[in-house]
Amino acid sequence: MPAMHHTISLLCSLLAASVHAQGSSCTIVDSVQHTFYGFPDNDPPGPATAYDCGRNFTAGGTGTFSDPLTMASAEGQFEQCEVVYVPHLRKYVVYEDFCQQCTDDWELGIHHIDIWTGSPDLSGGDSQINCENNLTPDDSLSIVRNPAADLEVDATVLYDPVTDVCETSHIDPTFNIGDFC
Repeated sequence: MPAMHHTISLLCSLLAASVHAQGSSCTIVDSVQHTFYGFPDNDPPGPATAYDCGRNFTAGGTGTFSDPLTMASAEGQFEQCEVVYVPHLRKYVVYEDFCQQCTDDWELGIHHIDIWTGSPDLSGGDSQINCENNLTPDDSLSIVRNPAADLEVDATVLYDPVTDVCETSHIDPTFNIGDFC
């Protein structure tokens, strides 16, 4: 009987490990509306965020796993400080800000993320807002929740208020989501 108890205990441990592994695997979320925001159209204007995810309530990031771009969304759509991967940008983003339009959409069952562009120190004004509009895809796209930490990253800044450069050439809405999850 002790051998059978040991076998059952081992099987329970393996089952628990399997469930934990499945719970920690990546998840694809389809049909997510993507928009962009920055210093000039944040509410209030500036780099302030709703949550402190290690940047002292300041938006920013480069898009790497260890330094994800700030993302705003609806409360309850993501865990505070959750990191997701945005394949069409080849960037990681972290949920650390609130977005009213995202909330309105989420109440209708529409996934919506708003991604930070530009600098936490300088406003690009109307030029930056035009860039954000140009970066916004026409269609909803997929994102990856609980992504691997080693996915491809394009570290190109989406908008630089010093040079007034908008990097629309660094987006790829034709990605294969299966390559990322």
